[in-house]
Amino acid sequence: MSRVVVTGGAGRLGRSVVAVLAAAGHEVTSFDQGHVDGLPATQVSVDLIDPQATADAFAAVRPDSVVHLAAIAVPGALPDPEMFRVNTQLVWSVLEAALAAGAEKLLLASSPTVMGYGSPGGWEPKYLPLDEEHPTAPWNGYGTSKVAMEQIVQMAVRQHGSRMRFGTFRPCFVISPEEWLGGPTQQGHTLEERLADPSLAAVSLFNYIDARDAGEFVDAWLARANDVPNGSTFFVSAPDALYDGETADGIREHVPAAARAAERLTGTQAAFSSARAEALLGWRASRLWRDCLVRAGESS
Repeated sequence: MSRVVVTGGAGRLGRSVVAVLAAAGHEVTSFDQGHVDGLPATQVSVDLIDPQATADAFAAVRPDSVVHLAAIAVPGALPDPEMFRVNTQLVWSVLEAALAAGAEKLLLASSPTVMGYGSPGGWEPKYLPLDEEHPTAPWNGYGTSKVAMEQIVQMAVRQHGSRMRFGTFRPCFVISPEEWLGGPTQQGHTLEERLADPSLAAVSLFNYIDARDAGEFVDAWLARANDVPNGSTFFVSAPDALYDGETADGIREHVPAAARAAERLTGTQAAFSSARAEALLGWRASRLWRDCLVRAGESS
């Protein structure tokens, strides 16, 4: 198929993206400071903050496509100014190195946190489900860095769009395969705990996506990047909410500021729409929590 570099390929999302792309026939190289045994990719340890080291790594591989996942992935993990600096510097390093190496496509992972939910100052969506046209309103360094990263991609489209295809995707709360079996999530609790205490997931409007579904989105974008508007942004979400009941009820109880907008949601419908990805790429998440979760005492 093609040579693909995945930055952050050893991470929670990256491992599944690498596995999906390798299974689809791509020749995958992971650029990451971590190493994962059994990852179906050539693994290269590189500090992507270092522009020269990044340029050298890309020049050695000369990928056709780049999937940029590497970032500080947990809001609050660093002070806001440092979070913003690191995440945006990573984009600059990867973008410049990818261009110099002759890559033809670059897909960047952003985040639904650009919407601004969870703001301590209060947040009310203009409408639900959220789509790519909804205004962004980040309230911390993490979300603000993601908006800036998306804007760097839009700048790159204007500068280099005649020779390179760009895209951005906003994967919802990523669930890796082992987490369905009881492994801890990124927030440290299990999925069963997240369902038993809806306040844990309410802050992000009960969004989620299986990491393998996100990997399949990446593969779909690589296959059809030339057929969609350059620089397109996509929400990547499961079609239902990670809530044991009707989504609107959960939002009314746990996110009262969004209650009026939630009236448009029906049944277990997700508060995030992936309709654009389905319409333009033919992608739809297929792994739903009610089918995938193995509860304590059950057999997988």
